[in-house]
Amino acid sequence: MKRVKSLNGIGPSTIPRDVIVSDEPVVFKQMVSDWPVVKAGQVSDRASVDYLKSFYNGTPTIVCKIPPENEGRMFYSDDCTELNYESYKGYIGETLEAILQGASDLNAPAYYIASNIISSHLPGFSDANSLDIPRDQHPEALNERVSIWIGGKTTASCHFDALDNIACCVAGKRRFTLFPPDQIDNLYPGPLDPTPGGQVISLVDFKNPDFEKFPRFKEALETALVVDLEPGDALFIPTMWWHHVEGLAPYNILVNYWWEDAPAFLTSGMNALNCAMLGIRDKSPREREAWRHIFEYYIFDGVEKSTAHIPSQGRGFLNALDRLGARKLRALLINKLNR
Repeated sequence: MKRVKSLNGIGPSTIPRDVIVSDEPVVFKQMVSDWPVVKAGQVSDRASVDYLKSFYNGTPTIVCKIPPENEGRMFYSDDCTELNYESYKGYIGETLEAILQGASDLNAPAYYIASNIISSHLPGFSDANSLDIPRDQHPEALNERVSIWIGGKTTASCHFDALDNIACCVAGKRRFTLFPPDQIDNLYPGPLDPTPGGQVISLVDFKNPDFEKFPRFKEALETALVVDLEPGDALFIPTMWWHHVEGLAPYNILVNYWWEDAPAFLTSGMNALNCAMLGIRDKSPREREAWRHIFEYYIFDGVEKSTAHIPSQGRGFLNALDRLGARKLRALLINKLNR
């Protein structure tokens, strides 16, 4: 496995635009080392917990409780019909205390809070712990979503996210193993539902890979990039890159900035995937292959190729969508799917 490219001397307000529009993960060494939350963690885990609790407004959140025999891995039952851990509505303060109390006990369950929105649970935190993302966004794009990940020695199995993001390690240590989007076939994705975190995950156990069951995983490893994030480090993960995230310390805190520069009125790519399963996947091989060419022409080659020869007034949905066009197309789809 190769190491992720690393840049030094980048600050929270000096992120290079050319880096975050590229399709390559990059580590910004010590980019957020001056954040107060990082400095609190350098004092002690207790100081970090107290700092986070000073912002917590008491709003409940979803907490994952992982049995000790799972060794922190959030995964499936043997038949992939259920998850191998418990989820319940709890509180950030109590969970932080439980992580500290179980840090030295191998028989204690592991706790994990995934992608909790900071503005709704830790108001004021981002005033002193923030990034300036140099986006070139559509006028109707959403602002960045800032979230916090809290856990012990837990493992988020390899998955992808449909947003660009910068992951900032603010306490503990996390190992990221990353794969480009074209490695999906070699990562053996599991069910689309249920999933541990909303996204499909690889069924490969990275700590003990079964190469007889998952032989192509060896090919994936040839493309893998790996990085260990220390407190103050940040990692840019381009959209759709697969990443396996392992908490290496007994107490780990990560802050993520998520964004997409496309307009907010567009729907999720997963909705398109589900529609394609309904309309294309189970057709004959000949028809599927024909649809592959049609999708290449109308979707993956972009707007220009399919519209250049059509008068502008006759392009309809083939034009780049605006809010009204998206609303009309959504209504058309709903109407057709409900027939």
